[in-house]
Amino acid sequence: MNKPIVAALQMTSVADVARNLGTARRLLKQAREGGACLAVLPENFSFMGRTEAERRQVTEPDGDGPVQDAMAAAAREYGLWIVAGTHPIAVPGEARPASACIVYDARGLRAARYDKIHLFDVDLPGGRENYRESGNAVPGAVAVTVDTPAGRLGLSVCYDLRFPELYRRLVADGAEILSMPSAFTVPTGQAHWEILLRARAIENLCFVIAAAQTGIHDNGRETYGDSLIADHWGRVLGRLPRGSGVVLAAIDREGQAATRLGFPALSHRVMA
Repeated sequence: MNKPIVAALQMTSVADVARNLGTARRLLKQAREGGACLAVLPENFSFMGRTEAERRQVTEPDGDGPVQDAMAAAAREYGLWIVAGTHPIAVPGEARPASACIVYDARGLRAARYDKIHLFDVDLPGGRENYRESGNAVPGAVAVTVDTPAGRLGLSVCYDLRFPELYRRLVADGAEILSMPSAFTVPTGQAHWEILLRARAIENLCFVIAAAQTGIHDNGRETYGDSLIADHWGRVLGRLPRGSGVVLAAIDREGQAATRLGFPALSHRVMA
């Protein structure tokens, strides 16, 4: 069996949609030239503004707008499945948009949409940073999987990573690969990023594609980076600690299937 190649794309997004889309297209092209059939962009790939008012100004209606059009066109041009990180998408009857992760197939058609379920309402230890994502986004409520050329993909975003029950739901729905577009803070990234990613891979016997924001953004916030791809045994197949770029890795689905058969931890679960 051929081993499909997947990509995690790392960016430092700014308060300029056109500039971010240009960077995303360049990295998507690079991923395709590297043999990838599926590429994952980070959370907020299209816009990281200075204020929430700026973010709301770039909100698009579902199915229409320059960001969605650009991702569909890139998927079609490169013949590449794209997991388009997140972009604010309007929710009827709500002032707040959803943080929507939209998947496009290689024809440029929308294959799936996942709205981020767990919103980042936290005060970081030491009082250095605090976030109230729920004040500016409507949470999703549905776990989403989609069949891709690399395998069945379970969708999640950033803070979702801390909630293992979501991934159990995705695996119950057949997920073989988990995508995690993210914009982790530096303190939480240093403490937990790799540990959580490899834990989700190990406990679910799934590949993990984690595409991250990195560096200092226009609002002064710094994100951790370290985009990586891990296999179903928790081994890191490739990573990019800092800077804009692409991480590529092959998905060994035969090896995964054999491991799940011989080490059937998923079927040994007992609910108390």
